[in-house]
Amino acid sequence: MIRVLVVEDDKEIRALVKSSLEVEGFEVLTAVSIAEAQRILNHAKPDLLILDLGLPDGDGAELVHSVRKEQNLPIIIISARDQEAQKIRLLDAGADDYLSKPFGVQELLARIRVALRHRGTVIGVAQTLLEVDQLKIDLSAHRITLKGQELHLTPTEYNLMARLVRSAGKVVTHRQLLVDVWGEEFIDHTHYLRLYMGQLRAKIEDQPAEPRYLLTETGVGYRLVTE
Repeated sequence: MIRVLVVEDDKEIRALVKSSLEVEGFEVLTAVSIAEAQRILNHAKPDLLILDLGLPDGDGAELVHSVRKEQNLPIIIISARDQEAQKIRLLDAGADDYLSKPFGVQELLARIRVALRHRGTVIGVAQTLLEVDQLKIDLSAHRITLKGQELHLTPTEYNLMARLVRSAGKVVTHRQLLVDVWGEEFIDHTHYLRLYMGQLRAKIEDQPAEPRYLLTETGVGYRLVTE
């Protein structure tokens, strides 16, 4: 899974970019400052950086210079500043692309694909739509229906289901689910997983004790069926 770091202090834009990338199958880390971004860059080693310029502890341009001294990951700038001279300076400093706000999610995704392709990384088509019997999951529309009725999931339930959809038909380990849905610091909290999987089954399965869609792979993880 390709790991993207989004450095953006605007809460709404950060949430939009994060959710949109996760639907496409990316693992997304976020930071709201240069200092927080530096810590993540040093420890998590993301594959791509999406960077706002106006950050609370300095100009994001500083991060472009520091990253380029040590790493070769693609950098995409997203900023409300659209002066041509500044764009040229940042591109010359090592940014791969510059996207002016406001921007469309599909344009951002296209720029990400190009930036990764230039580094030799090919992105597969993400699984965003699944239909099994009377269960329909459309991640692009953020919609899950059962027997024609829309299901109302909590954000965590939805994120758990979305992670299983992206690996539909394959076993996703307990650790993978905990890290991808809750974060690295929750890898030992298996009770979270049992609790939320139970809640999902109660909403989706006719007989939660004998699930049709969300199967347990004993001692390993869970699998969302595809047929």
